Amino acid sequence: MRIALAGAGAFGEKHLNGLQNIDGVTVTSLVGRTLEPTKAVAEKYGIGHVTTDLDETLARDDVDAVILCTPTQMHAAQAIACMDAGKHVEVEIPLADNLADAEAVLAKSVETGKVCMVGHTRRFNPSHQYVHNKIVGGDLNIQQMDVQTYFFRRKNINAKGEPRSWTDHLLWHHAAHTVDLFAYQAGEIVQAQAIQGPIHPELGIAMDMSIQLKSVSGAICTLSLSFNNDGPLGTFFRYICDNGTYIARYDDLVDGYEKPIDVTKVDVSMNGIELQDREFIAAIQEGRQPNSSVESVMPCYRVLDKLEKDLQS
Repeated sequence: MRIALAGAGAFGEKHLNGLQNIDGVTVTSLVGRTLEPTKAVAEKYGIGHVTTDLDETLARDDVDAVILCTPTQMHAAQAIACMDAGKHVEVEIPLADNLADAEAVLAKSVETGKVCMVGHTRRFNPSHQYVHNKIVGGDLNIQQMDVQTYFFRRKNINAKGEPRSWTDHLLWHHAAHTVDLFAYQAGEIVQAQAIQGPIHPELGIAMDMSIQLKSVSGAICTLSLSFNNDGPLGTFFRYICDNGTYIARYDDLVDGYEKPIDVTKVDVSMNGIELQDREFIAAIQEGRQPNSSVESVMPCYRVLDKLEKDLQS
């Protein structure tokens, strides 16, 4: 499998690290915003072709599939361009920052028959897989999910502390993780509401938000999000179930009393990003739809659209 990666930033390198662990995969092209930093990343990972032009990469015959780690606002158009060029595509979360663009990507996937997967990593983290397997096995049901998504981002910087060329978003990016995961674990979302704090005068986005969800099973989810949190950063999930409580922190899991739970045997890796990429490649090779296909995650983006309209009104 010959992969091109677009977006040689902090998250792009996470994918490159994961891809190194997958047999039979070669990264043949790297696309970045500026040439010199992209060349440095390519040299680090032994990638032969470097460019700042995605179209140049899509025209190459040594590219079977593309992973997009580019700014959110580019995701939909670039995903469509990849499929039009005959390439399978994995789009990092979020698929888009509006529903119309997300629906257009789904339509193009149906039209071309290409694998189009969205990087909803929480479906792949061993911690969340552990809980999902128990739900599917009939061992427990979720009563409530309490989720905290906290960052300190009062300026446009990425996970490496470097300037960003685009603005992140609590609703269309960070809430997407939890909205999709809640539906994946508890069933279709039938009720959703949100409130937000003041709009940042320079970034033009809300820096604090609260979202409440209810699934068809009757389970509820309370999600708190902030870019103002000066403390432990990341997203922390508390599953309150009818048969135990679990707290998930990315790939790690503890019970309600902070006792560690061994999730090393859940999958072939403890790295959720690597597992996500493994699923993308396996779906292409096996001619099937992947977990977190564009079709399967569309309900999430329809909920986000509903919440955005409510906030605007």
